[in-house]
Amino acid sequence: MPEKSFYSENDLEQRLIDKLEHFLLELGNGFTFVARQKRITLEEKHFKIDLVFYNRILKCFVLIDLKIGELKHQDIGQMQMYVNYFDREVKLEDENKTIGIILCQDKSESVVRYTLPENNEQIFASKYLTVLPSEKDFIKIIEN
Repeated sequence: MPEKSFYSENDLEQRLIDKLEHFLLELGNGFTFVARQKRITLEEKHFKIDLVFYNRILKCFVLIDLKIGELKHQDIGQMQMYVNYFDREVKLEDENKTIGIILCQDKSESVVRYTLPENNEQIFASKYLTVLPSEKDFIKIIEN
């Protein structure tokens, strides 16, 4: 993405959609695009899941939520609700549990560790970069 002082979640989502083929290849084999801004309704309250994919190899839905800035425990709770909804209302009996991925600009490992249950195998948080790091910074990232 071009370097800007501010990005909205919509900007990030639009860029991913514009580059969907490349993004699907980055995700790995077997991914199919299902929906963008997938609306779910719970007791007349509407929620929107940023991106919904299905993986034919894993036989499960993969939900992606995009967050600008630092990941908060509320974001993890929101993803847990989305995953639970898909597991209980959308997935078929012979499909595997839904996976939730939160892509955020920054995250605290402690917030992730203490918000998710110890046996978590469904929700993951990962940092993204809007601009590639310098060679020096990239070396630091690899070494850590």
